[in-house]
Amino acid sequence: MGPRLVFDTFDDIRDRCDTAPVRRSGSEPGHDHGAVVPGDDWTALTAQEAKHYQADDTAPDSVRIELVHRRLPDFDPDDLKGRLEAAARLDPLDGRWPTQLLGCAASPGNWVTTTEDSATGRRIGLHVDNFDRLPYHRRHQGRRRLCLNLGPGPRYLLIGDHDVQQICRAIHDAPQQHYPHTEDIRRYLAAGHPLRCLRIRLDPGDGYIAPTELLPHDGSTAGVDQPSVAAFWLGRSPDTA
Repeated sequence: MGPRLVFDTFDDIRDRCDTAPVRRSGSEPGHDHGAVVPGDDWTALTAQEAKHYQADDTAPDSVRIELVHRRLPDFDPDDLKGRLEAAARLDPLDGRWPTQLLGCAASPGNWVTTTEDSATGRRIGLHVDNFDRLPYHRRHQGRRRLCLNLGPGPRYLLIGDHDVQQICRAIHDAPQQHYPHTEDIRRYLAAGHPLRCLRIRLDPGDGYIAPTELLPHDGSTAGVDQPSVAAFWLGRSPDTA
């Protein structure tokens, strides 16, 4: 089905969403070879595209992306460490979301993608999370993730327009026997299948709730000179949500 974005009118997202085709990284420094990253030819989201991405009443939580906002403490503009420490004490949505912090990531400005492989220090590009370790047929049942941008700069959420179940069906003869992985996104693109990326701007205090176990995604600070800190929380298990 691909991602579905929760909003009321096109004006709500008109100035904060763009789309671009993705590509495989080559030998550029900082990224895995073959990582899936957005191209440079961003175009503003049109009203027709917004209608395609909009979540209606039939869209399940497994594909819904909800944009949220929380008022932040008064941080010093240059205090990244203070933001990291404050995240552990933060109730992200005033009781609406679990308060156990998953982690934080401080990203410098002007990074095309932000998620790093801790073993190599290289960025992995669009990927799927595996906190719940669900196989193909249950992938849509994973917990959604909450992310808040703690600033000081803005940053972006990147989302692929095909989910990992769609991707696995396109490249595997027996996808039901497969465990979805970020490598599937890379193989999908290498095989010549189309994939576009939706980019959503998150100003300080803005965030998202998204099914990151199912949807290819990453963060980005491309075109932003300031660094920013992203804080992450996992939702409740599907049987208790």
